[in-house]
Amino acid sequence: MRALKVKRESLQTKKNFFVSIRGLPLNLLKNKQHEWIAEKGVSLSLLEQQTVNSLPQKAPLNGHHKTLIVIPSYNEEASIGEVLEDIKKYAPGVNILVINDGSVDKTAELAESHGAKVISLPYNSGYGVALQTGYLYACKHNYSIVVQMDADGQHDAACIQDLLCSVYSSDVDVVIGSRFLGQNSYRTTVARRIGMFIFGKLASLFCKERVSDPTSGFQAVKGKAVNFIASDYYPPDYPDADFLIMLSQCGFKIREIPVKMHPSKVKKSMHGGPQSIYYVFKMFLSIFVTLLRKKPKI
Repeated sequence: MRALKVKRESLQTKKNFFVSIRGLPLNLLKNKQHEWIAEKGVSLSLLEQQTVNSLPQKAPLNGHHKTLIVIPSYNEEASIGEVLEDIKKYAPGVNILVINDGSVDKTAELAESHGAKVISLPYNSGYGVALQTGYLYACKHNYSIVVQMDADGQHDAACIQDLLCSVYSSDVDVVIGSRFLGQNSYRTTVARRIGMFIFGKLASLFCKERVSDPTSGFQAVKGKAVNFIASDYYPPDYPDADFLIMLSQCGFKIREIPVKMHPSKVKKSMHGGPQSIYYVFKMFLSIFVTLLRKKPKI
């Protein structure tokens, strides 16, 4: 009995750990996101109750559609300016939203000076929270297409049009830019490549679609998938293979296309260092829970 009690307490401790982000309970997280966006004159208090004018999940896109590029950024003053200029060069006229995730440098000021709209979070909340804040903004403003990319210069802006063409011209809901398809020769550490291979195989198995780059943050998303990412089902820290599996289980179609990626100018990674141990443990656990949980209603 004592052993059972200790086991239950251990499971509860793990549960409490995974339902918080930076000390903020997840049941308060969405309200905080609403407050952050409201500071920019956007009210999202009725987001869950109102119908967003998104496109049908299965319908291909034709013609011109309202598109938003979302860029989560944390202390990226060294690269954000060049990234934004490249976007304006290769995707002229597309609205750009930078989510400043509690940066302590000049990321926000530089982004605004290069013509991007900026939402600044009051403290560093993590990649998933910052990215979802962008999707909440997209939903409120009825964007039917969202392109997400990183602020460190790894994602080649010249490939934005490839992502958009792929999502425009098919019934695919999420197009993922893979650094490992085609003639690409992207190099990474052996440990990271092994992790990508394992989680890619798991995602491919359960998505019934080849996934070679499960950690790619270079994606184009359309229609109801935009709404789904803005929902409470979205992981708050590392939305990778686990969320791709969830998307597939909910009937969303996923496809990879080859894109070009560059080595980061700053030697940092949200999957590196001591966080890599947490990432691997969390991802296996999250995939396991995703497979067991009841399929979300969309």
